[in-house]
Amino acid sequence: MTASFQDKRKDKDLYMVANVAEYCRTCDRCQKDNKSTCKRLGNMIKIQEPRKPWETVHRGYNACLVIVDRFSNTPIFLPCHKDDTAMDTALLIWDRVISWTGIFTNIISDRDCKLTSALWTNVHQLFGTKLSFSTAYHPQTDGLAKRMIQTLEDMVRRFCAYCLEFKDCYGLTHDWFTLLSALELAYQTSIHASTNQTPVF
Repeated sequence: MTASFQDKRKDKDLYMVANVAEYCRTCDRCQKDNKSTCKRLGNMIKIQEPRKPWETVHRGYNACLVIVDRFSNTPIFLPCHKDDTAMDTALLIWDRVISWTGIFTNIISDRDCKLTSALWTNVHQLFGTKLSFSTAYHPQTDGLAKRMIQTLEDMVRRFCAYCLEFKDCYGLTHDWFTLLSALELAYQTSIHASTNQTPVF
């Protein structure tokens, strides 16, 4: 809703701001997609068993690695798998992040086994990178990434609901991981309330 107000504040059109606020409060799609903190209701629905080979297949990713630059708040969203090894994660970061941004001087992270392994210790010694891990039950240390993950979850939820309802120009719907680049661009080009700038300034 804040992004909806940005253009309106420039014109000082308070009537329009009130209309946008009222629309967002009463929008059926917005209310359905808002993150709920209540227990989910309803029964689980069993997936139908396939009747022949290759009728139903599973594909894609089931996790997302989020990397956020502390200076500019620029995020990078990388689709991955929950069971990726430390080597898989290292190669993903090397191919998609370090080759583009350069070598980090400091990494702040939770104590995920993918980043605390001996492989990562050797990699950081080789490049001279400092590792800063959060302590148990103290997520504030890595609060920037935690908040970005929450924002990404909201964006994916809303974007996927939109894409299921409105197919693209070819009549195709998309899986969440195919939309990460578009979500990353949308976040990087939106003006943040705290800085009054986009992350890519």
